[in-house]
Amino acid sequence: MVEPLLLHIDGKDVPAHDGKTFPVENPYTQERLFTAAHATPIDVDSAVGAATRAFGERRWWGIPARERARVLARAAAALRAEIDDLARLETSQTGRPLREMRAQLGRLPEWFEYFGAIAQTLEGSIPDVGEAKINLVRRRPLGVAALITPWNHPLLITMKKLSVALAAGNSVVVKPSELAPAAPLRLAGLLEAAGVPAGVVNVVSGLGATTGKALVEHKGIHRLDVTGGTETGRALAAAAGRNLIPVTAELGGKAPVLVLQDADIDRAVAGALFASFIATGQTCVQGAKVLVHRSIADEFKARFVARASKLTLGDPVDSSTQVGPLISEAQRERVADAVDRARGQGASVLCGGRVPAELPRGWFYEPTIIDGVTSAMDIWREEVFGPVAVFDTFDDDADAIDKANDSPFGLAASIWTGDASRALRMVDSLDIGIVWINDHHRIDPASPWGGSKDSGIGTENSRDAFHGYTRPQSVLVNISNERFDWYGTTAELRYS
Repeated sequence: MVEPLLLHIDGKDVPAHDGKTFPVENPYTQERLFTAAHATPIDVDSAVGAATRAFGERRWWGIPARERARVLARAAAALRAEIDDLARLETSQTGRPLREMRAQLGRLPEWFEYFGAIAQTLEGSIPDVGEAKINLVRRRPLGVAALITPWNHPLLITMKKLSVALAAGNSVVVKPSELAPAAPLRLAGLLEAAGVPAGVVNVVSGLGATTGKALVEHKGIHRLDVTGGTETGRALAAAAGRNLIPVTAELGGKAPVLVLQDADIDRAVAGALFASFIATGQTCVQGAKVLVHRSIADEFKARFVARASKLTLGDPVDSSTQVGPLISEAQRERVADAVDRARGQGASVLCGGRVPAELPRGWFYEPTIIDGVTSAMDIWREEVFGPVAVFDTFDDDADAIDKANDSPFGLAASIWTGDASRALRMVDSLDIGIVWINDHHRIDPASPWGGSKDSGIGTENSRDAFHGYTRPQSVLVNISNERFDWYGTTAELRYS
């Protein structure tokens, strides 16, 4: 990696206006990977200006949708060829096990392919507005979109936003997390090599309080798409509101995993492990509350704890590693504090609950399962964003639904059962945006992704997301030969 990592503005890699940088560290080795340019408000203005010029000159959205789709298909092929290298880069920045990153990144070209297809098949409409008039309705791109992406899935979440924004014809300015900025910058270069014109994709790395603030408050932005914490999302959405621009905000979560009494216990235990500890629990759809029917709770808990206790922590690039470090020392402190508060409030730690002394480096925290939690405890409601799962029981479906809905969040849930019809009946009562049945954390570009309550607003993926990056333009044509003169001198003249 060349030092420092530069900004990408108008097709060029450039340093920050004042030359300042910030360090990016490997959470396993705790060593500096590289330094990255810290974009100033002047740099942000330059990036927005480049995107605005590209849009105004129709460099991208003026190209027919079919040709844009071909460019995105070339980008997908180029991305597929670089998956291994990008996975290693992502692992070095996030600490997520390499085998997980390879599996995740292997899916990413599908987003370019899917939204390229949507762009080609987009059709307008002709509503019936009465005789002698034709109403043509077509969808147009919005303009310049600001994409604010997090550190936990740097490339995946960038792809979720960037693919649809580009397919719809917009220009973009991406602000990646300061903890993992490298992959989005690589993606910008890959897109331009595939044929996306300069100025359409711009990337400005930097801290949220400076670079991010300058971007979301910029008057040249026409749409905001953010993934992050709930309080950050509130602040950014408020800024978007002041500028009267649409916003999608995918924020926090506290996903329940519901295990019914007819579930295959081994399968459900494996599913709960995956839900709770994949990505070291640093995901908004983490299985944070494992709720099990009382009749099978003891057996399930014994197996769940036994397997969680045996998960292998270690070097993320080692193929035997199952759980990597947390992203930073600060994140580990937040996780440890959440567990300590739960202990102090009377909960019991069934396994984990400590920093592993046998691992001398890396921001590790043991996979942790907590029992005896009540709804009055902080850990029942607050997002931990780490390898910590709460265990609880329920008596019947109504009790399970009540406990699943007892949360400020409503992003995701999973139900494990041998009766899909029963699960579908339960889904109707869940105030949750994404529900998996006998699965967890599965995603597809065609499948809507979004939640309710404090989990945010708007939808990623699917045709809904594509429409969100466009606006309707209504063209009404009067095809009558009859004259119309409202201000004529007589009634006959007005309508003749």
